[in-house]
Amino acid sequence: MYVGHFAIGLALKARFPSTPTLPLLLGVGFLDILDGIFIMLGWDLVTPNLAAGPYLFFDLTFIDWDHSLLAAVVWSVVWAGFFWKDRRVAVLAFIASFSHFLADWPMHNNDLALLPHSQTHLGLGLWGRLGTASWVIEGIFVAVLAAYAWQSARKRGVNWTWPLVVLTVAFFNLSPWLSPMKHIAVLDEPTAHLLHGLLVTLGFLVPGALLTWLVDREARKTLVLRP
Repeated sequence: MYVGHFAIGLALKARFPSTPTLPLLLGVGFLDILDGIFIMLGWDLVTPNLAAGPYLFFDLTFIDWDHSLLAAVVWSVVWAGFFWKDRRVAVLAFIASFSHFLADWPMHNNDLALLPHSQTHLGLGLWGRLGTASWVIEGIFVAVLAAYAWQSARKRGVNWTWPLVVLTVAFFNLSPWLSPMKHIAVLDEPTAHLLHGLLVTLGFLVPGALLTWLVDREARKTLVLRP
């Protein structure tokens, strides 16, 4: 899953509007920010495979250091620890980060280990079983959460049109037809896995930071306009 993670972050922000935005919208991508770094370092392993749809075009051969169940819990605790001065924010930061693992579970192709190097793996495999249809399902999931977030923000007098534009652009950019991963998968190694890792990290860091800025900007506008 990709854009679905950001949709979860926006939904959390809509449900808990007083919570700082960064712990939520960067938190939902924290595991993949680490994943990209670990791939570039050679700790995680991905294998180019043009048949691995709908938009990744890589097999996630070993991602246990960030996407195993145990690692997801540990890294989510680490992320929460950054915000421990406010326990409520820390709890929501943990939820945002760990939601990544839960949202990945239906999509991933049995590559989510229980713990690093475990023989037991999780993942319902919608990517492999449904292909492009799984991308459509993710789009429906995003649309439902985005509608909830937009409506909730609207009730508070906040306009989240631009954050939803970012979600839409990101969703179609990582589609079966436009995904940059398809072009990277045909490159020689180590270029392929290095660029894959870089795009994974930037693909969550940049949109997460942009969404954080847009959401906070709209909140500031609302405060200025209020009498």
